[in-house]
Amino acid sequence: MLEGQRTVFVTGATGYIGGRLTPRIVKEGYRVRVLARSKNRVLSRSWAEDVEIVEGDVQDRETLSKALSGVDYAYYLIHSMGIGRRFHELDIRLAREFGKAARKAGVNRIVYLGGLGDPEADLSKHLRSRQETGQVLRESGVPVTEFRAAVIVGSGSISFEMVRYLVERLPVMVCPKWIYSRIQPIAISDLLDYLMAALNVPESAGKTIEIGGKDVTTYKGMMQGYAEARGLRRRIIPVPVLTPRLSSYWVHLVTPIPASISAPLIDGLRNDIVVTNSLARELFPCIEPMDYGTAAVCVIDDLDAGRIETAWSDAQGMSNSSDRPVRLETQEGMILERRRRKVAAPTTAVYKVVSGIGGGRGWYHANWLWRLRGMIDRALGGSGLRRGRRHPDNLRVGDALDFWRVEALEDGRMIRLRAEMKVPGQAWLQYEVWEDDEGETQLEQTAAFIPKGLAGLAYWHALYPLHGWIFSGMVREIAKRSLDVSGNTDVQPSGDMS
Repeated sequence: MLEGQRTVFVTGATGYIGGRLTPRIVKEGYRVRVLARSKNRVLSRSWAEDVEIVEGDVQDRETLSKALSGVDYAYYLIHSMGIGRRFHELDIRLAREFGKAARKAGVNRIVYLGGLGDPEADLSKHLRSRQETGQVLRESGVPVTEFRAAVIVGSGSISFEMVRYLVERLPVMVCPKWIYSRIQPIAISDLLDYLMAALNVPESAGKTIEIGGKDVTTYKGMMQGYAEARGLRRRIIPVPVLTPRLSSYWVHLVTPIPASISAPLIDGLRNDIVVTNSLARELFPCIEPMDYGTAAVCVIDDLDAGRIETAWSDAQGMSNSSDRPVRLETQEGMILERRRRKVAAPTTAVYKVVSGIGGGRGWYHANWLWRLRGMIDRALGGSGLRRGRRHPDNLRVGDALDFWRVEALEDGRMIRLRAEMKVPGQAWLQYEVWEDDEGETQLEQTAAFIPKGLAGLAYWHALYPLHGWIFSGMVREIAKRSLDVSGNTDVQPSGDMS
């Protein structure tokens, strides 16, 4: 470590904001320490080797004291909303204990992310809790830089995900009058810029700073703007009576967001949440926030290009922590269907079989269905299966592989294929091979799909039973052929694809 290098402590480093902020802090040359309940969750991140990990819970005073020792700046990115109705009490208690520990450890400053909203208004319990948490941190005596933001526009932001799921899945939406509440959403990249800039702007200490995007819109405007950017036609019908609780149950029904989380969020939608002063511009003149339309397009571009690092890195993290052979999950709008199998063969043999898939060898299971899918794709104007593969054994990034393309590759470890067949959305097929702590070879297959609108969702649900049979058979056949390869026999071509 460089002499005089400042230490930054990050809570919530595996969360949505913390997971994106931490590598930025590392890149700026700070010494970074993170606190996590499970060390394995941090180890799955690409930046894990660049940070000091303290395993424990923020509720444990001894652990907190150890984690804050020698820290210059601390990011407080903790929120307890997911625990249920008593989240407010826990938020206040945690903030009070954290503040006391930070003061005792001699922390120079706390940077906190709270919620935007007029403190003199009748704020929802959620928004009031966010602001009171900031006040409790200030009462500790440690200087606090508190940012207050509204909806964060980014894939994975729970508020924006709620908007996005509703637009994607419902051609006609019946919404209460809160859709006309004014809001100033902020792009995730702009939010991270503010959080980072606070470290280099000492004048921000002791300030409460309202931040937002370039323009003010409404929740209806957010939904319509996302639909337009996504190329979807949506009709929004306002109704005079629809309580937050009823709305939360509806969100629970049609999206992956549970009512325990959506209820306090929806309750806050009745408040106008806009920036009311120019302090952010005065303190951070170099930051020019983007407008909502541009931010929404950025999210969609990331989806279309598969640039969802948290989803894929989380997938690797799950690979190392879950023993369930089949898992169905939803992360940041991406449906993930994972299958894992222990293989009694070396990792090199399994990877050789995986990298030999497609082309003349076929897809190892139900090849007649793959041929049928290729014929349908050709009829729809796609490439079908005729492209084959460049080389029977070797792959490289960018290679065409039947109606897939190699998007990412880690030799001996991972292959990710991006679908180029005609589908109502975006699809990937990923294989990971690794040796676990017991020295046994693990194979995990991940089929990922981002549906476009209701048609995409219907497509996925309609084919899910068939996909389950095909993908399970592929994993079994890969394991079987890996045993042949480990016995020094070649990967045999599939007879029904020749």
